[in-house]
Amino acid sequence: MDGLQSIPASIDDPRVTPRFYRRIPGSTDFHLVGVVHDHPASVARVEHVLDAVDPDVLALELPPAALPLYRAYARDGDGDGDPPRFGGEMSAAIRAADAEVVGIDAPNWSFLRRLVTRLVADRVPASTARRVISNVGGATRSALTCRIAATLTHATSMTVACDDPIEYECTHTDPPAEQAAHERSHVAGVQALLGSVDTDGSALAYRDETRERCMVDRLEDVRSIGEIVAVVGVDHLETIEVALGDAES
Repeated sequence: MDGLQSIPASIDDPRVTPRFYRRIPGSTDFHLVGVVHDHPASVARVEHVLDAVDPDVLALELPPAALPLYRAYARDGDGDGDPPRFGGEMSAAIRAADAEVVGIDAPNWSFLRRLVTRLVADRVPASTARRVISNVGGATRSALTCRIAATLTHATSMTVACDDPIEYECTHTDPPAEQAAHERSHVAGVQALLGSVDTDGSALAYRDETRERCMVDRLEDVRSIGEIVAVVGVDHLETIEVALGDAES
């Protein structure tokens, strides 16, 4: 199906394009929304797709341990139409959705089992294995920090933020076309930079490929619930789309 035809007819916005939105039809549809963390165009894209689709499940590229904090972020604010102060497109998605919310990212036991199995099967050098373990340890600490921050947010009158929002040279008040152009330029610059670095066989490649496989498995697990909107980093979009399409066919 042509990419333009897959975009819901009710959406006419330059921030929602085949570059950042994919639909995988099946027994129930998957709607994949690619995002750039904290970017105004990504926040708006998520809100538009959720309004048009009204899914049964909202799947977020967040570890399950981080969900309580992002739920708190989604409730924070004055309700005047501005996006949440913290959490970017993820908290905006939670605020916009009337759906079951699930976290599909690592770390979790499935991810750890799959990662260790692959490292052993590939007989990776000890130096690479140490870097992988270090990366996973950092992600685990971040998830636990989010859980603690959520507990403090619920127990006090403060909103505890784990990270400062990323600031771009555009805001949510800029025209949609300007937001979309800035986001495209930003993504192209980042991808050009990453393309100059050889990550084949690196710790980063092992981690991210395993994360993507686990995210696909989790999405397949919740497919029986109903229609799904999944919000993931734009760099994961194509890999997840292909894997879900192969599973359906």
